[in-house]
Amino acid sequence: MEYRLLGRTGVKVAPLCLGSDNFANPTPEAESIAMIERAIDAGINLIDTSNSYAKGESERIIGRALAASGRRDQVLVATKAHYPTGPGPNDCGNSRLHLMKACEESLKRLQVDCIDLFQLHRPSFELPIEETMCALTDLVRQGKVRYVGCSTTPAWKAMESIMVSELKGYVRFVSEQPPYNLLDRRIENEMVPFCQEYQLGIFPWSPLAMGILAGRYADADKTPEASRAALRGGIYAERVTARGIEVGSRFVQLAKDRGISPAQLAVLWVKDQPGITAPLIGPRTLEQLEHFLPVMEMQLDDQTRAACDALVPPGSAVADFHNSAPWMKMQVL
Repeated sequence: MEYRLLGRTGVKVAPLCLGSDNFANPTPEAESIAMIERAIDAGINLIDTSNSYAKGESERIIGRALAASGRRDQVLVATKAHYPTGPGPNDCGNSRLHLMKACEESLKRLQVDCIDLFQLHRPSFELPIEETMCALTDLVRQGKVRYVGCSTTPAWKAMESIMVSELKGYVRFVSEQPPYNLLDRRIENEMVPFCQEYQLGIFPWSPLAMGILAGRYADADKTPEASRAALRGGIYAERVTARGIEVGSRFVQLAKDRGISPAQLAVLWVKDQPGITAPLIGPRTLEQLEHFLPVMEMQLDDQTRAACDALVPPGSAVADFHNSAPWMKMQVL
């Protein structure tokens, strides 16, 4: 398996990373731990989580799994902070106060001395970027964080952070974690070229478009009971549209014509797009994880790439996976 460099660091990561948003919500702890073990056995060496996933339980599960197995040094532990973790007005955001507290709490839940990649779950437009980058710099200098990154950020905001880091001598973002799949390709317009130019790694989330590209949905008004759209509703349900389902069904047929499962092709397409470091797979079951693992050794051929471009042209979108980012003003019709 070919490992890939994380941005301009010397760190190498597998071409797939394990996302943990399903841990404890709904995946039981025992199966979550089994997935962690299997992923490491297969060569996956980055596990991504957040202090907001299952109210911190996702981090706790990862911490217990790595402590029990003694395999902490075999993986990079990545987590995020930004979303509310309590009822107080300062229990959220990217302020120095919140980030310092969030980091300490994540360290305890994860049972680690240092977080390998500490990411801003979302950007903040309410405070100067200097405060955020200074706080992240202090966390690195204190030995509590090794690298820092951002998620679902506009390119101009990420550029602002790099400018401030260069001027002030602060730590610099090494990665961005955006929504990216065949149904929503908008990061190709600015974010991907930006990351390529300034050497940021890209860890896309939702490569399966929440299962739409796997043929999970047949009707936007009748979501399957166990689907994420049904279980969580809100912004998740809003991403499932008639147009997206129509394109998804054509994608499913395209995959079958090529002798590959739609889920595997959806992840493979993201993995082999220009500028991508590694997509985040978020399996709900151990069986789903096993299904994704062969993709690490696959390569997307030019004919299939062109067929996918014909379904959704580069830079465009037929479903809105930026709907958790108020800064994205371009609407998907």
